[in-house]
Amino acid sequence: MFQFRNDYSMGAHPRVLEALAATNLEGNIGYGADGYCEKCATLIRELCQAPNAKVECLIGGTQTNFTAIAAFLRPWEGVICAQSGHVNGHEGGAVEATGHKLFQVPAGPDGKVTAAAMEPVLEMCRDPHVAKPGLVYISDATETGGVYTLAELETLSQYCKANGMLLFLDGARLGAALTAEDNDVSLPDLARLCDAFYIGGTKNGALMGEALVIVNPALQPEFFRIKKQRGAVLAKGWLLGVQFQALLEDGLYWELAKQANAVAGQLQKGLMDKGYAMANVTTTNQIFPIVPESLLETLDKVCTYEVWCKNPDGTVTVRFVASFASTEADAEGLLVALPNAR
Repeated sequence: MFQFRNDYSMGAHPRVLEALAATNLEGNIGYGADGYCEKCATLIRELCQAPNAKVECLIGGTQTNFTAIAAFLRPWEGVICAQSGHVNGHEGGAVEATGHKLFQVPAGPDGKVTAAAMEPVLEMCRDPHVAKPGLVYISDATETGGVYTLAELETLSQYCKANGMLLFLDGARLGAALTAEDNDVSLPDLARLCDAFYIGGTKNGALMGEALVIVNPALQPEFFRIKKQRGAVLAKGWLLGVQFQALLEDGLYWELAKQANAVAGQLQKGLMDKGYAMANVTTTNQIFPIVPESLLETLDKVCTYEVWCKNPDGTVTVRFVASFASTEADAEGLLVALPNAR
């Protein structure tokens, strides 16, 4: 059975597990006040060229999103996000549960938010009886595998500043985005353009963990308190610091993401060569082939995957995701097992 359901079904890269095992009986201080989290924060600040950034490790993406948003916004402020954004479609109302409204804007197949799409929301919210947009949420890579260009991020950053909004980037798949073949964005760019963003570990070789980088100094004070209040403080916090050190110290994080992108790209090209259309051609580790519903029975026998959506013409868009553990042999094996499109 070929594994393409998602990029977190596997445990962790062996080097991450080795690092965790080495610290198992050290007796580290808890709650992130340990030396490993401190070294992790220093390393991330250096990689981002942001010496004054605050780095906080949390367990997962949803937890990071709703905790950060709750910390950054005033009670009457809301979040602008793409309709396909993770905070809107896949987090069980977590952000709304903190008391902040989501303003959904349309996004194209690539899932990217644009200034033009936000204009009607800002116009509507000039009325003081309506919640006020205080933060723009974007993902890189997006839910549909899109990658923001540097020019797009610069435009969004300028637009947010001009309209008194924060720019927050969900980096659950940041490794995939920054190693994509068409990417021209770096970590220092993100630190320069975003008020806060995070480096995702859960979906790129860690057992769990996201490293939140809070660049805007106004958002940094007392973050630990809301992190604690929202149940986002891990007692054995050093486990997160250890994993990010293992991933980032010698570039393993980027190697794993690049490999996952390459396997997904191989699978995407092979499927297109077989005659399958793509809902959105991507350069990251998620691909979205459109298949006849009759093919699902075959897919169920040979691989794990997700049904993304059913289409009006009776076809089905499925999602294949390559992980740090995916190989070229996996992609080739699945391609051999699937028939040509009719």
